[in-house]
Amino acid sequence: QVNLVESGGGSVQAGGSLRLSCKVSRHGGTNIRNCMGWFRQAPGKEREGLATIHSTGSINYADSVKGRFTISQDNVEDTLYLDMSSLQPEDSAMYYCAVEFGIAWCSLSRLWEFNVGQGVQVTVSS
Repeated sequence: QVNLVESGGGSVQAGGSLRLSCKVSRHGGTNIRNCMGWFRQAPGKEREGLATIHSTGSINYADSVKGRFTISQDNVEDTLYLDMSSLQPEDSAMYYCAVEFGIAWCSLSRLWEFNVGQGVQVTVSS
């Protein structure tokens, strides 16, 4: 059983920054291979995978956030982060973290098939 708790969402003006956090709790299981990532969904729009990080160290970003968002993880605190900068109104959405254990791959387009947190709202005003 995997439990994800996100925090750090909020409102910011265009050009501002936010850090999202996702505390990962896992009960049972020993496979440490994992894929973690973030995706978002705005009202009336499709889900968009933003960034993934695999336990092998591989990191991938969507073109829309490359150079502005940074994914990282703290293995001691079992926390996933998404540092977002140069935020624009089009970045406004619900942001979700996602984790899957025991897999050798990561995919921006399949994050929502994983264990998913409750989401946090990010609102960017112009």
